[in-house]
Amino acid sequence: MTDIQTKLEIFDRIATRRNERRGFLRFAGGGALAVGGASLLAACGNDDSDLAPGPTPTPTPAPALNDADVLNFALQLEYLEAQFYAFAVFGVGLNASLLTGTGTQGAVTGGRQVPEFANGTGDAVIREYAREIALDEIAHVAFLRSALGTAAVAQPAINISAGTVASPGSFTAAARAAGLVTANQIFDPYENENNFLLGAFIFEDVGVSAYKGASVLIANKTYLEAAAGILAAEAYHAGLVRTVLYRRGLGTPATPTTAAVAAVPALITGANAISNARDSLDGTVTNTSTGVIGDDDQGITGTDANVSNIVPTDANGIVYSRSAGQVLNIVYLNSASVSSGGFFPAGLNGNIKTSAANA
Repeated sequence: MTDIQTKLEIFDRIATRRNERRGFLRFAGGGALAVGGASLLAACGNDDSDLAPGPTPTPTPAPALNDADVLNFALQLEYLEAQFYAFAVFGVGLNASLLTGTGTQGAVTGGRQVPEFANGTGDAVIREYAREIALDEIAHVAFLRSALGTAAVAQPAINISAGTVASPGSFTAAARAAGLVTANQIFDPYENENNFLLGAFIFEDVGVSAYKGASVLIANKTYLEAAAGILAAEAYHAGLVRTVLYRRGLGTPATPTTAAVAAVPALITGANAISNARDSLDGTVTNTSTGVIGDDDQGITGTDANVSNIVPTDANGIVYSRSAGQVLNIVYLNSASVSSGGFFPAGLNGNIKTSAANA
């Protein structure tokens, strides 16, 4: 694959194959899903005691979600991952045919091919792993769009840039939050293989916990089976990235080629710092096995820095879950309840778009 046209044709063929499977997952409306809790009461207080109190507001139930809402939420996370990997590996983004749908379609800011992937230098294993993951993520986009049919939402605006010191992109903002770089530096995930691995680590564990958390919201068993299949693929990806980071992290990270790009910490230290940053954004997570509430995001080493932690699980060997709101805390890079930011500067399309209030 040496020319852009060939790469685009590959993406089109992936979309065609997934469209042929539409009969397997033809969207049929889906059952309504219960959403716990009611909306916040409207503010109507007044400090003037001479005024008669108004009528007591009646809580308005939150709108019910259906399977399409859940799959569209997953689709937009896949847009983000697929664009990152496609640019990093192939130097081009997704084809226009994979971006349309309901809601506001947005452009991608940032993204370019990692030099080692472009010229065939560096670690061939990392290059081939990255290529395999990229094709999987593109296939996930095509598959979910096929399952949703006309209900599929368009790709929203996505920021996968390093930006500048004065105007940091999403990756630099995430790296600053993790302490990987200072306020006078940027973090460019396309600068070299090591930076790419850390950039990928930001997403992969989030995808696993997101699909696991969403599994309880899907009513249709056919859609649930499909989501479980994607969850398994994302778990393979996450385990692969964690393994390579740990193994490669035993050595010395590559040196950036520009003064403004920070020299990241050792890869193990950097990955663990990213994990801690995710913890600071998504609040507390309920361990479904024990009922204990705590910060369950885990780095690639255990309490002993010399011991690997490739599979982040609880004491029962079970991977933790995140709610949609907690996932959005991470991709919006904000622990407060907001509707846009970070990797999705204009927010998401569809009915799931607000992060949890963890600030």
